[in-house]
Amino acid sequence: MASMTVNGQALQYRLDPQTPLLWALREASNLTGAKHGCDDGGCGACTVIVDGRAERSCQLPLSALEGASVITIEGLSENRSHPVQQAWLAEQVTQCGFCEPGFIMAIAALLQASPRPSAEQVAALPNRCACGAQLRILRAIARAGKMMAEAAAPIPGPKR
Repeated sequence: MASMTVNGQALQYRLDPQTPLLWALREASNLTGAKHGCDDGGCGACTVIVDGRAERSCQLPLSALEGASVITIEGLSENRSHPVQQAWLAEQVTQCGFCEPGFIMAIAALLQASPRPSAEQVAALPNRCACGAQLRILRAIARAGKMMAEAAAPIPGPKR
C-alpha cells in the first residue's frame, strides 16, 4: 500500500507496489488528465508534479512515492487560473490537446523554480508536441513566466 497526497487529498493505493503512478491516477483515482503516450517517458504526456518537480508518471512506481505530494493537471487550479493555463489559452497553443496537460505541468514546475528560464532550461523540457505548436508553446512559457514574476514582485507601498 502506498500513501501519498494527491491534489491536496491524502490517498492510499492498495495496488501492486510496482504499478506506475500513471495507472494509479487514471484507474484508481479517475484523474485522467495525465495521458498514456509512449510507455518509456519520452513524450511527457503523463507529466505530473511530484514534490515540486515535473515527473513522468509512467516511469514512477508507487513504491517510490510513499509520503510524496503529487499535483495533477486537475489539481493545478480550480478554474484554469494558473498563469501557465492562462498563457496557454492566450497564445492559442491547443491543437489536438493530447500533450497539453503534461506540457502545462512541466512548464508550471519549471516556472515555479525559475520564472525566467534560460533557453537551455526550456529546451530540456522532456515533453513533445507532434502538432507543431512549439512556437506558441515558447510564447506561452514567456508569457506565464512574466505573469508569475509580476505576481511575486512586492506590491509598492504608499509613497512618503
